[in-house]
Amino acid sequence: MSKNILIIDDESGIRESLAGVLEDEQFNPVTASSAEEGMALIEEENIDLILLDIWLGEGMDGLTALSSIRKQHNIPVIMISSHGTIETAVQAVQSGACDFIEKPLSYDKIIVSVSNGLRYAQLEHENRLLRERSSRRVTITGKSPLINTLRSQIEMVAPTDAWVLIRGDHGTGKELVAQAIHALSATAHQPMIEMNCAAIPEELIESELFGHEKGSFTGALSSKRGKFDQANGGILFLDEIGDMSMKTQAKILRILQEQKFERVGGNKTIKVSVRVLAATNKNLEKEIEAGNFRADLFYRLNVVPITLPRLTERVEDIPPLVEDIMDMLVEKGLKKKIFLEEALREMIQHSWPGNVRELRNFVERLAIMCPEEIISAREIRLFLGQGGIAPPILKENTLAPYQVNDFKEARRRFEREYLHYKFIENDSNVSRTAEQVGLERSHLHKKLKNLEIIT
Repeated sequence: MSKNILIIDDESGIRESLAGVLEDEQFNPVTASSAEEGMALIEEENIDLILLDIWLGEGMDGLTALSSIRKQHNIPVIMISSHGTIETAVQAVQSGACDFIEKPLSYDKIIVSVSNGLRYAQLEHENRLLRERSSRRVTITGKSPLINTLRSQIEMVAPTDAWVLIRGDHGTGKELVAQAIHALSATAHQPMIEMNCAAIPEELIESELFGHEKGSFTGALSSKRGKFDQANGGILFLDEIGDMSMKTQAKILRILQEQKFERVGGNKTIKVSVRVLAATNKNLEKEIEAGNFRADLFYRLNVVPITLPRLTERVEDIPPLVEDIMDMLVEKGLKKKIFLEEALREMIQHSWPGNVRELRNFVERLAIMCPEEIISAREIRLFLGQGGIAPPILKENTLAPYQVNDFKEARRRFEREYLHYKFIENDSNVSRTAEQVGLERSHLHKKLKNLEIIT
């Protein structure tokens, strides 16, 4: 895919000659005669590298523009100047330039510098993505036949450029499957651009998808690139695709077919190459029958369908899921809980209407609110039976504070059980609990921390 190189120079001859050389090398040159014009283009276009003259005419000078660009964007900048000095070159590099070239320009040197700058930016980008990916695991947990089939489907489709429609109930892990496909794809070195179609108001969804031009509507104070533009050359993940309006569906269908679009309020055609992963919890066939979803869009997205099973369809995966969730919570600083076999059996018998998401929330709730280190079936029943909020569980029995000889320890046990109970009774609200038990809020907060009721 051709790289966009922005040339910012106040001399039209330099701009034209540089643009010609870059075009000969299969780059896509974009030109600006001032720093202000160039910085506006950065907001509108997907710029991969900038050639910036230090000595510009009126307005902002090159070094000031360099500093501003480096603060707001991660784009490599090569400085060019007809009055180069060692001091100027050093200042440019210290301000973030990746190279410094003097006029008259050697076009061979320009091409070498541009190639090196793009290569360095790519390596830097890949390193950043690797660090991000290492901090968030993409793991499909489980050994059930359904999950083994799911893994095989992901491994087969990920390396291709096929579009995928991921279907499943709320909480089954549709976003995780999209991340797994991205991680195994040929574009894993680029970020996956994500958009939740259900979370964006109807009047803003076109702007989010396609971008907009400055002044195209009230509040559009500057131009903005949309999700399709940002995902150019990579993957766009459209979550909850079934919640789009028919009007937006029609526009998306045209873009998916033609791979080109105009921004809201604009007339410039932008061409892209985007692989789409879509997800929905809705029965799209029924939505089509009801007139809420376009059949042609469904068939365009449904190249490779992947359907996620409900948690109740793979209950044998609950024990490894619980272990995985607990390990992640320990990494966050929560204390480890040990789940007995009887506790896991109790969890397997639960219906889990919220699927894996509900299970994850439940395990986290236990880790935070249950004082027991060993989780038995009793604790599971208590927390499930109270809508997820269980009363405090005594270590031994209701006489626990009286079964020690040390007065301070007995008082501590009593305080802990009493305040824990009141805290739960008041929906974990510190202010309401303080008012009920007659303590200052700050004093109660300190006590709750000292007694390890809150972290």
